[in-house]
Amino acid sequence: MLTDQQQLQRRDAILRLLRNGTVRRQSELAQLLKKNGFDVTQSSVSRDLRELGVLKASGRYLPPPDETANANGNFNAISQFVRGLKLAGPSIVVLKTSVGAAQSVAVTIDRADWPEVAGTISGDDTIFIATPDGPAQRRLVERLHSLFRI
Repeated sequence: MLTDQQQLQRRDAILRLLRNGTVRRQSELAQLLKKNGFDVTQSSVSRDLRELGVLKASGRYLPPPDETANANGNFNAISQFVRGLKLAGPSIVVLKTSVGAAQSVAVTIDRADWPEVAGTISGDDTIFIATPDGPAQRRLVERLHSLFRI
């Protein structure tokens, strides 16, 4: 059984590995952790990734956005995956992403807790973002254009 300190050290190592390289599979991450002296199984790695809020986009794992970021959130890790934006009526914004990245981008938007966003629904490469009304939709579009340069 791991102590709390050992679990924290392992999770810190996971975040460090994800920030410093490209990890595409949990088995690959488990091997890297073993090379760093951690005794892990695939299920423990899976649990750690889930509890850390690690995102998977474009076939690779990404560390979670910084929870202490300002109201705009930390969008550096996901900005490369956003491809375009369209409006659908007076209160829906459709955001296009790289294949496999929509869920990660939507989670980051949800965590930013912007007043313009009522909620998100994501597929594989498309996110529907609901806004309370037209003015909120316009503010959201301005924010997204400035963040993602789309």
